[in-house]
Amino acid sequence: MIFGEIPEKYTSFNNSGIVLLPVPFDEGSSWLKGADKGPESVIDVSGNLELYDIETGTEVYRQGIHVDRPVKAGSPEELNEKVYSGVQRLLDKDKFVVPVGGNHSVSIGAVRAFKDKYPDLMVLQLDAHSDLRQEYLGSRFNHACVMARIREMCPVVQVGIRSMCEEERAFIDENNTFYAHDMTPASGWQQKVIDKLKGDVYITIDLDVFDPSLMPATGTPEPGGLFYYDVLHLVKLVNEKCNLRGFDVVELCPLKDNKAPDFLAAKLIYQMLSYKFS
Repeated sequence: MIFGEIPEKYTSFNNSGIVLLPVPFDEGSSWLKGADKGPESVIDVSGNLELYDIETGTEVYRQGIHVDRPVKAGSPEELNEKVYSGVQRLLDKDKFVVPVGGNHSVSIGAVRAFKDKYPDLMVLQLDAHSDLRQEYLGSRFNHACVMARIREMCPVVQVGIRSMCEEERAFIDENNTFYAHDMTPASGWQQKVIDKLKGDVYITIDLDVFDPSLMPATGTPEPGGLFYYDVLHLVKLVNEKCNLRGFDVVELCPLKDNKAPDFLAAKLIYQMLSYKFS
């Protein structure tokens, strides 16, 4: 698989500074199914990207973008171990690693590996859901528990939250949570988020952070979400202040007759890489 229609010399593992790690996993998803088809669809539509980024004036593909072999697992627990090993292997080769999900369970193993390499790591979560259940559907590694597990490893800032259960309320860190209903243009929320971050940062993006008018292709859509440049401006600020060490994009459930959400995910990845390497 190749991300974008880029020249072959920029796609080999040895010539690439960037590696996308597809994780086609959908076990334990609680509503709409199809996240296991997300990585393939993102890579498929990426062939329609223009490789010149207007904002940064760069062609980030010249850093080399390799698509690694997919990580497959039968349970969230197995996934945690396999993603951890897969990401660790790539970080040991000094690659900039981007896991592409799959449901949000993907992120637990990824953050474990990044935390090993960057002990002072902070995680910025962009998501409609707090994902702080301690256990769900019999697993502590379900996609609804992902931030509960990550918070056991490192500090977390949660952005775009607009859905949770009563159980999760007890685990919310109000000082580091940005609720969607408070994130008005006049609130200055993006700078307030940046003020919470420092040093090495990993970003996990559940695509349901976007408003479903823009991103209907996700397993648990929630009204009232963010829009494209809301997210991009925040990512740009992260790059200006912090060391962005990696990121993931998860929870795309492709729609048969609407490829715009898939393309959004592909372009989001490309533009985030453009910020990182410009």
